[in-house]
Amino acid sequence: MSEQALVNSTLTSWKSIIERADKLFSNLTEEQLQKEVAPGKNRLIYLWGHLTAVHDRMLPLLGLGERVHPELDAPFLSNPDRATQMPSVAEVKKDWEEVNSKLLAGFESLSGTQWLQKHASVSEEDFAKDPSRNRFAILLSRMNHISFHLGQTALISK
Repeated sequence: MSEQALVNSTLTSWKSIIERADKLFSNLTEEQLQKEVAPGKNRLIYLWGHLTAVHDRMLPLLGLGERVHPELDAPFLSNPDRATQMPSVAEVKKDWEEVNSKLLAGFESLSGTQWLQKHASVSEEDFAKDPSRNRFAILLSRMNHISFHLGQTALISK
């Protein structure tokens, strides 16, 4: 399989995971988004915002541009759920759509060879020692990340 075919297959999986997450989160009411995945644990709205913030950080990490919503770090990355003021459900939904749209456009602009180049948080020296620290590895890692959190949502009692 060529590099590009492998990338295309992986991007198809990325789209599927994003669509699954979008279908889950976007169809929940504000009340349902307040449910915790387990007693005393993160609420669904927090997971949605957390994923949005992580995806936003992928833009500069993969060399696809500047972050769109760095303001999401405080409520969804730097602090636990309920520690700070959180954006509204409508804002999280809008940010989710905007970030993932920009990411996908960036993903689709990269060639197979470009996916195998280093990501922004690894030095040239470290990349020379371990070329698996590339853009493609970040994509795979983030696919695992979103799948993990989607799995958590199965714990919610209906």
